[in-house]
Amino acid sequence: MGTITADSARNSDFETHFAKLGLKETQLRTQMYPCIEPNQSGSLKVSDIHTLYWEESGNPAGQAVVFLHGGPGSGTSNGNRQFFDPKFYRIILFDQRGAGKSIPHACLEENTTWDLVEDIEKLRKHLNIDKWLVFGGSWGSTLALTYSVTYPERVTGIIMRGIFMLRKKEIDWFYQGGASAVFPDFWEAYRDHIPEEERNDFVEAYSKRLNSTDEMVQLAAAKAWTNWEMATSYLVVNEDSIKRGNNERFALAFARVENHYFRNKGFFPCDSFLLDNISKIRHIPAVFVQGRYDMVCPMMSAWDLHKAWPEADFKLVATAGHSANEPGTSAELVRACEMHKCLLQKEK
Repeated sequence: MGTITADSARNSDFETHFAKLGLKETQLRTQMYPCIEPNQSGSLKVSDIHTLYWEESGNPAGQAVVFLHGGPGSGTSNGNRQFFDPKFYRIILFDQRGAGKSIPHACLEENTTWDLVEDIEKLRKHLNIDKWLVFGGSWGSTLALTYSVTYPERVTGIIMRGIFMLRKKEIDWFYQGGASAVFPDFWEAYRDHIPEEERNDFVEAYSKRLNSTDEMVQLAAAKAWTNWEMATSYLVVNEDSIKRGNNERFALAFARVENHYFRNKGFFPCDSFLLDNISKIRHIPAVFVQGRYDMVCPMMSAWDLHKAWPEADFKLVATAGHSANEPGTSAELVRACEMHKCLLQKEK
């Protein structure tokens, strides 16, 4: 699969514990599970404004796992259930504020990282779950880290992909330049949507348009913003991803919510907030998977996290970009879920 352990000189605590139990990582499943339908779904009112869509699939009595989608603003999809063994896991998906089936759609009011962290807790309590595995990619990794450092006692393990810690250098890389050197053809449409005199700060320039009172101005900006990310999310440009960016409802929520969070620096008190708080979760079993050629969330962030959290199992996929659906990345994510399953089974 073109996957290597980032630091071959030492095993992660996760791998060491796995080996002590007499288990071999190479024997684990890497193929995604067949698509399944939810056992139940519902709505959870989390504020006077917001009501979240949630669903549960898999084993109702199984180990709980919560899937944290990306964006923010992207919402969940059917394929998100397929990383997990449905006979073992109680699979919880939900659409974050403003995204997917949650209402109101594309709403920015009362929509911050800290609101989402509390929403996760409200959902956990609503579903009578004591602890769960936290799984997230891209923005979902940001939220997974933030939730975990806030409520570490509620987390049995953390599995992440496409590490993103919402630092200025990460935002600048993708939205101000950097990735444009690799995808100059797709960058032009994103760049040219903004007048030259405003291009010193694309996030701010897009914010003005995404919050315009003119719905057509909003939608045009949303498509330009979203298409840039959809075009650059795979190692090889994926036409289905580009089609998704042209979906008006999806693009509006994706662009408005994402831009809102990035313009506000993730609502974190400082640029290094997540790295500064890693000590709170270094005892939790964790795996993070990174495509070497990820243009959206470049490897520098995963590497910084690896240095701060050497106990975690860092899997580098040599032939992958950003998407969780690329073969090498999906294989490592499934393997990580299987590893967590085996550890829990052996410990019982």
